[in-house]
Amino acid sequence: MENIYMLSDAEITNRISVKIKELRLKQNISRQDMATTSGVSVSSIARMEDGEIKSFESFLRIIRSLGKMELFMPLLQEEEISPNEYYKMVQSAKTKQRKRASRSNNNQ
Repeated sequence: MENIYMLSDAEITNRISVKIKELRLKQNISRQDMATTSGVSVSSIARMEDGEIKSFESFLRIIRSLGKMELFMPLLQEEEISPNEYYKMVQSAKTKQRKRASRSNNNQ
């Protein structure tokens, strides 16, 4: 597999667009049926399959209707921290609490 960081944004978008169309056709779903299940217009689906992914919300709806939401799992999972890291984080927060300034006796 090639290095994804070497691809331009346009190339990534084009490859995702092609994959969306392939998945739709493989599942034997018409654009009209996808529009009905996803709530995205047929014209938006056509544009998306042609490489114009303008709305992230529409993109998510299409991915959901294709049954591929698991692609986003790495982005949605919480990072687990060890008990030692948690302890250090709590101790750090305690020491960084804001302290009140002491009163000055300049008004005497």
